[in-house]
Amino acid sequence: MEKQSIAIFCGGGPAPGINTVISSVARPFLSAGYRVIGVHDGFKGLLSTVPDTVDIDFEYADRIFCLGGSSLRMSRFKPKESDFKSAFFKEHNIQLLVSIGGDDTASSASRLADFLKKEHMDVRNVHVPKTIDNDLPLPEGVPTFGYQSAQETGSVIANTIYEDARTSQNWFVMCVMGREAGHLAFGIGSACHFPMIIIPEMFTKTEITVDKIVKLVISSIVKRRILDIKYGVAMISEGVFHFISDEDLKSTGIQFSYDAHGHPELNQVSKAHIFNQLVVKQLKEIGLDIIPRPIEIGYSLRCCKPIGFDLNYCGELGRGVYTLFAEGKTGCMVAIDSVGNVLPLYLNDLKGPDGRIQARLVNMESQRVQSVYDNLHYLRADDVEEAKGLIKNADQYIFKTIVNW
Repeated sequence: MEKQSIAIFCGGGPAPGINTVISSVARPFLSAGYRVIGVHDGFKGLLSTVPDTVDIDFEYADRIFCLGGSSLRMSRFKPKESDFKSAFFKEHNIQLLVSIGGDDTASSASRLADFLKKEHMDVRNVHVPKTIDNDLPLPEGVPTFGYQSAQETGSVIANTIYEDARTSQNWFVMCVMGREAGHLAFGIGSACHFPMIIIPEMFTKTEITVDKIVKLVISSIVKRRILDIKYGVAMISEGVFHFISDEDLKSTGIQFSYDAHGHPELNQVSKAHIFNQLVVKQLKEIGLDIIPRPIEIGYSLRCCKPIGFDLNYCGELGRGVYTLFAEGKTGCMVAIDSVGNVLPLYLNDLKGPDGRIQARLVNMESQRVQSVYDNLHYLRADDVEEAKGLIKNADQYIFKTIVNW
C-alpha cells in the first residue's frame, strides 16, 4: 500500500495567509512521515478524473510560507452528491483531507468525508476557516485569518486617498468588500479617521435604502463645510447591497445587467461608482458644487503579502490541524483562542435556525465602535440652522434622523 498521505486544497477566493497555512500544515505531517499532496483547483480539481496535484516537501513549504496569494489554485466550484468519488483517496492512501476556505467549503468537505465513510474509507477532515471579511463566529476577539493583513493593506491605500483629498481639496466615495458584515470597512475607515463610515450594522432600527446612504455621505460633506473643511472620504461597506431591495436599486436609474432570476449582477459593477453617481446627482439637486470621485477597494486586498500578525496566526492554525488530527478529531474547523489554545469548532454548533452559519457582525453597542461613531463628522440637530446657509431641507440630513438612533 502507498505511503499514508494527507491532501490539502483551497476553495473560494484568496486571502492573505493561505500559503502560510499550507506550509504550516505540511511541516508537522512531513516530520511524522506522511506524504503531503497539494490539490489544485479546489473541489473541481479534487473530484476530477485526474486531479492536478503537487507534492509538498520541506523546501516547497519553506518557499511559500510568507507569500501572498495561494500556491494551490483555487475554485468556487460547489460539488453535488453525484460529484463525489473515492478513487483519488484510495489510490493515495489519504488519511486526512485539509480544506481551506469559507463556510461553503467547510460544509462540502464535511459532506465528502461522510460519503467516503459510506465507502468504508476512514478519511478525516479538518477545515481551516478563511475570509478577509472577519465574519465567521470564532472565539471572542479572535479574527479570521487574512483580515488583519487586508485591513493593513487597505489602510495604506485609504490613507493615500485621504492625503489626495486633502491635497486636492476634494471628496472621495470609497467602497470596500465585506459581504453582510462591515468589519473591513469599519477597520479601515477608523484606522484612517475618515469622517463618515457606513456599514450594514448601523441600520438595526431602520431599513437600508440607497437614499439613506446617499444622505449620510452628504450629511458628512455639509458638516465638514460648516467646519470649513472642504475635503474628506466617505467609506461604505459593500455589505449594504445585501440588504437593499432590487426595486430600490432599479429606481436609481443605474443601468445594471441582470441574472436569470432578475437580480442585478452587482459583482459586475463598481459599488463606489454607483454611490458616487447618486451622491453627485443629489449634491446638484441641493445646490452644492462638489463632485466627489469613486474609489473601489476589493480584489487588491485578497492576495497581499501577510503581515506579521497573520504569519504567526496562520502558523498556529496550520500546526493546529496536526494537533486535532493527532487527537482523533474530524468534521471540525480549527480555531485558536485568545491565549493560543487549539480548539475544534463543529459546524453544527455554529449554525442558526435556518441551517446557515451565522455571520459575526460588528457590535454597534461596544464602546470601541460607539467611540468612533461619536466622533465622525455628520449633521446633528444643533447644526441645522447653520447648515441652512448651505442647503435647503437641512433637517433631512441629520445623522440620527437618517439611521433612527
